[in-house]
Amino acid sequence: MQTEGIKQEAYKILNQLPEQATWDDLMYQIYIRQTIEAGIKDSDEGRTIDVKDVRKKFGLTK
Repeated sequence: MQTEGIKQEAYKILNQLPEQATWDDLMYQIYIRQTIEAGIKDSDEGRTIDVKDVRKKFGLTK
């Protein structure tokens, strides 16, 4: 995300929270947003691992 849009996105997050939301609720929503954006960026830049390779690495079947 571009930095000039962060303020608007923060307002969106705030407006979606219920009136009785806590600081922890707000921080959780910000954390989720950051995590999703980081995952999308990694995917866009080709920094992913095929699920078959992950399963093999951890000895999982299927």
